[in-house]
Amino acid sequence: MVKIAFGYYNDSVTATLLKAYLAEFIATLVFVFAGVGSAIADNKMTSDAALDPAGLVGVAVAHGFALFVGVSMAANISGGHLNPAVTIGLAVGGHITILTDPKKGSLGTIAPIAIGLIVGANILAAGPFSGGSMNPARSFGPAVVAGDFSQNWIYWVGPLIGGGLAGLIYGDVFIGSS
Repeated sequence: MVKIAFGYYNDSVTATLLKAYLAEFIATLVFVFAGVGSAIADNKMTSDAALDPAGLVGVAVAHGFALFVGVSMAANISGGHLNPAVTIGLAVGGHITILTDPKKGSLGTIAPIAIGLIVGANILAAGPFSGGSMNPARSFGPAVVAGDFSQNWIYWVGPLIGGGLAGLIYGDVFIGSS
Protein backbone atom coordinates (compact mmCIF):
# COMPACT_ATOMS: atom_id res chain seq x y z
CA MET A 1 0.00 0.00 0.00
CA VAL A 2 1.33 3.44 -0.95
CA LYS A 3 2.04 5.61 2.10
CA ILE A 4 3.28 8.84 0.51
CA ALA A 5 3.28 11.87 2.80
CA PHE A 6 4.18 15.22 1.29
CA GLY A 7 5.11 17.02 4.50
CA TYR A 8 4.52 20.62 5.44
CA TYR A 9 5.80 23.64 3.53
CA ASN A 10 6.99 25.35 6.72
CA ASP A 11 9.17 22.31 7.46
CA SER A 12 10.86 22.60 4.06
CA VAL A 13 12.19 26.14 4.39
CA THR A 14 14.05 25.92 7.68
CA ALA A 15 17.79 26.58 7.81
CA THR A 16 18.39 22.93 8.70
CA LEU A 17 16.48 21.69 5.65
CA LEU A 18 18.12 24.19 3.33
CA LYS A 19 21.46 22.88 4.61
CA ALA A 20 20.26 19.33 3.88
CA TYR A 21 19.26 20.26 0.32
CA LEU A 22 22.68 21.86 -0.24
CA ALA A 23 24.47 18.81 1.21
CA GLU A 24 22.52 16.50 -1.08
CA PHE A 25 23.36 18.71 -4.07
CA ILE A 26 27.09 18.83 -3.25
CA ALA A 27 27.28 15.09 -2.57
CA THR A 28 25.49 14.35 -5.86
CA LEU A 29 27.86 16.76 -7.61
CA VAL A 30 30.87 14.88 -6.19
CA PHE A 31 29.39 11.56 -7.33
CA VAL A 32 28.57 12.75 -10.86
CA PHE A 33 31.84 14.65 -11.28
CA ALA A 34 34.04 11.73 -10.21
CA GLY A 35 31.97 9.06 -11.96
CA VAL A 36 31.54 10.84 -15.27
CA GLY A 37 35.06 12.22 -15.03
CA SER A 38 36.44 8.68 -14.80
CA ALA A 39 34.55 7.69 -17.95
CA ILE A 40 35.80 10.79 -19.79
CA ALA A 41 39.38 10.15 -18.62
CA ASP A 42 39.21 6.52 -19.75
CA ASN A 43 37.89 7.61 -23.13
CA LYS A 44 40.67 10.19 -23.45
CA MET A 45 43.42 7.74 -22.47
CA THR A 46 42.25 5.01 -24.83
CA SER A 47 42.05 7.35 -27.85
CA ASP A 48 38.29 7.07 -28.29
CA ALA A 49 38.45 3.28 -28.55
CA ALA A 50 35.57 1.12 -27.39
CA LEU A 51 35.36 0.56 -23.64
CA ASP A 52 37.75 -2.23 -22.77
CA PRO A 53 37.38 -4.51 -19.72
CA ALA A 54 40.05 -2.68 -17.71
CA GLY A 55 38.41 0.66 -18.49
CA LEU A 56 35.01 -0.70 -17.43
CA VAL A 57 36.46 -1.87 -14.12
CA GLY A 58 38.08 1.52 -13.57
CA VAL A 59 34.84 3.37 -14.30
CA ALA A 60 32.84 1.01 -12.05
CA VAL A 61 35.32 1.38 -9.18
CA ALA A 62 35.36 5.17 -9.57
CA HIS A 63 31.54 5.34 -9.51
CA GLY A 64 31.35 2.99 -6.52
CA PHE A 65 33.99 4.90 -4.56
CA ALA A 66 32.49 8.29 -5.48
CA LEU A 67 29.05 7.12 -4.34
CA PHE A 68 30.51 5.80 -1.09
CA VAL A 69 32.13 9.20 -0.47
CA GLY A 70 28.98 11.13 -1.44
CA VAL A 71 26.67 9.05 0.75
CA SER A 72 29.13 9.29 3.66
CA MET A 73 29.33 13.08 3.24
CA ALA A 74 25.58 13.66 3.19
CA ALA A 75 24.19 10.86 5.36
CA ASN A 76 24.15 12.80 8.63
CA ILE A 77 22.86 15.99 7.02
CA SER A 78 20.32 14.97 4.38
CA GLY A 79 20.04 11.20 4.53
CA GLY A 80 22.51 10.71 1.67
CA HIS A 81 20.09 9.51 -0.99
CA LEU A 82 21.97 10.99 -4.01
CA ASN A 83 19.42 9.34 -6.27
CA PRO A 84 15.84 10.47 -6.96
CA ALA A 85 14.82 6.80 -7.31
CA VAL A 86 15.94 6.13 -3.72
CA THR A 87 13.96 9.14 -2.51
CA ILE A 88 10.85 7.98 -4.42
CA GLY A 89 11.22 4.45 -3.01
CA LEU A 90 11.52 5.71 0.55
CA ALA A 91 8.58 8.10 0.08
CA VAL A 92 6.32 5.42 -1.46
CA GLY A 93 7.28 3.05 1.35
CA GLY A 94 6.30 5.69 3.91
CA HIS A 95 9.77 6.03 5.44
CA ILE A 96 10.17 9.73 4.60
CA THR A 97 8.00 12.60 3.49
CA ILE A 98 8.65 14.10 0.07
CA LEU A 99 10.29 17.12 1.74
CA THR A 100 12.16 15.61 4.69
CA ASP A 101 14.01 12.51 5.86
CA PRO A 102 13.51 12.18 9.62
CA LYS A 103 15.95 9.25 9.85
CA LYS A 104 18.96 11.04 8.37
CA GLY A 105 22.21 9.82 9.80
CA SER A 106 20.89 6.38 10.70
CA LEU A 107 22.76 4.59 7.89
CA GLY A 108 25.55 3.33 10.08
CA THR A 109 29.12 2.82 8.94
CA ILE A 110 28.81 -0.09 6.53
CA ALA A 111 25.82 1.11 4.48
CA PRO A 112 27.71 3.67 2.33
CA ILE A 113 30.36 1.04 1.52
CA ALA A 114 27.71 -1.54 0.60
CA ILE A 115 25.84 1.00 -1.54
CA GLY A 116 29.02 1.91 -3.42
CA LEU A 117 29.95 -1.75 -3.95
CA ILE A 118 26.55 -2.74 -5.33
CA VAL A 119 26.47 0.23 -7.70
CA GLY A 120 29.99 -0.65 -8.89
CA ALA A 121 28.91 -4.28 -9.44
CA ASN A 122 25.80 -3.17 -11.33
CA ILE A 123 27.93 -0.95 -13.58
CA LEU A 124 30.20 -3.92 -14.30
CA ALA A 125 27.15 -6.01 -15.23
CA ALA A 126 25.17 -3.42 -17.22
CA GLY A 127 27.92 -1.07 -18.41
CA PRO A 128 28.62 -2.79 -21.73
CA PHE A 129 24.91 -2.82 -22.63
CA SER A 130 23.41 0.48 -21.49
CA GLY A 131 26.12 2.36 -19.64
CA GLY A 132 24.83 0.99 -16.34
CA SER A 133 23.32 4.20 -15.00
CA MET A 134 20.70 3.54 -12.34
CA ASN A 135 20.57 7.15 -11.21
CA PRO A 136 18.55 9.80 -13.07
CA ALA A 137 20.67 12.55 -11.48
CA ARG A 138 23.83 10.84 -12.78
CA SER A 139 22.39 10.66 -16.32
CA PHE A 140 20.82 14.12 -16.44
CA GLY A 141 23.98 16.22 -16.05
CA PRO A 142 25.90 14.62 -18.92
CA ALA A 143 22.78 14.83 -21.11
CA VAL A 144 22.55 18.57 -20.41
CA VAL A 145 26.23 19.11 -21.25
CA ALA A 146 26.01 16.98 -24.41
CA GLY A 147 22.66 18.49 -25.40
CA ASP A 148 21.39 14.99 -26.16
CA PHE A 149 18.20 13.84 -24.41
CA SER A 150 17.20 11.32 -27.09
CA GLN A 151 17.51 8.23 -24.87
CA ASN A 152 17.59 9.94 -21.48
CA TRP A 153 14.00 9.03 -20.65
CA ILE A 154 14.96 5.41 -19.94
CA TYR A 155 17.27 6.55 -17.13
CA TRP A 156 14.30 8.34 -15.52
CA VAL A 157 11.44 5.93 -16.14
CA GLY A 158 13.22 2.70 -15.19
CA PRO A 159 14.83 3.79 -11.91
CA LEU A 160 11.85 5.85 -10.70
CA ILE A 161 9.36 3.04 -11.33
CA GLY A 162 11.83 0.53 -9.89
CA GLY A 163 12.41 2.70 -6.81
CA GLY A 164 8.67 3.06 -6.22
CA LEU A 165 8.08 -0.68 -6.61
CA ALA A 166 11.02 -1.46 -4.33
CA GLY A 167 9.58 0.88 -1.69
CA LEU A 168 6.25 -0.92 -1.85
CA ILE A 169 7.66 -4.44 -1.91
CA TYR A 170 10.22 -3.83 0.82
CA GLY A 171 7.70 -2.21 3.13
CA ASP A 172 4.84 -4.63 2.55
CA VAL A 173 6.63 -7.93 1.94
CA PHE A 174 9.88 -7.85 3.88
CA ILE A 175 8.96 -5.60 6.79
CA GLY A 176 5.23 -6.39 6.86
CA SER A 177 2.44 -4.58 8.61
CA SER A 178 2.87 -3.99 12.30
